[in-house]
Amino acid sequence: MDICSKDLKLLVRQAKKGSASAFSALYEEIHMDLYRFALYIMKQPQDAEDAVSDAVVIAFEKMKSLKKPEAFKNWMFQILVNCCRKKLKIQEQIEEIQETAKEGMEADPEISVSLREALAQLTDEERMIIALAVLGGYKSSEIGAQLGIPAATVRSKQHRGLQKMKAFLGEEDEA
Repeated sequence: MDICSKDLKLLVRQAKKGSASAFSALYEEIHMDLYRFALYIMKQPQDAEDAVSDAVVIAFEKMKSLKKPEAFKNWMFQILVNCCRKKLKIQEQIEEIQETAKEGMEADPEISVSLREALAQLTDEERMIIALAVLGGYKSSEIGAQLGIPAATVRSKQHRGLQKMKAFLGEEDEA
C-alpha cells in the first residue's frame, strides 16, 4: 500500500467508525490487486467482479473486527479468498445439478420442458435450494451450511419455490 503508516492508521480508525469515505480510500489502494487476484481464481471477469464486490461489502460490514491497521490488505485478501471459494463451490454444485437434470431430462423430454419452465419461475436461490434438495438429496441444514443461510430459511424458500412451481404447473393445493 502506498498510504503511509500514520495515514493508514487514521483511515482504518475512521473506517471502523463507519466512514465510507475512509474505507473507500483504503479500498482504492488495493482494488486492482483484489480484482487481478479474483480474475485469476474465478477465470471470468463478471465472476471476479462479483467476488470483489461481495468481499468489499463484507469487509465494510466487519471493519470493526480488523485488529491491526497494517493488516488491512491481508485481511481484505482473506475475505476475498473466502468469497471466491464460496462462489466456486456454488458453481460446482450448479454444474453437478445441471448435469444430473440433463440426464433426467433426456429420459423424458415432455416432462423436461415443463420442469424447465416451472424452474424458470423461481429466483436463482430458490432454484438452487430446490435442486440441492430434490436432485442432490441434501437436508436443509446441509444446504444452509453450503449457502451460508439458516436451515429454517432454506425450508421456507424451498416451500415457497415448490408452491410457485405447483401453481405454474396447475397443481396448486386446494387448502
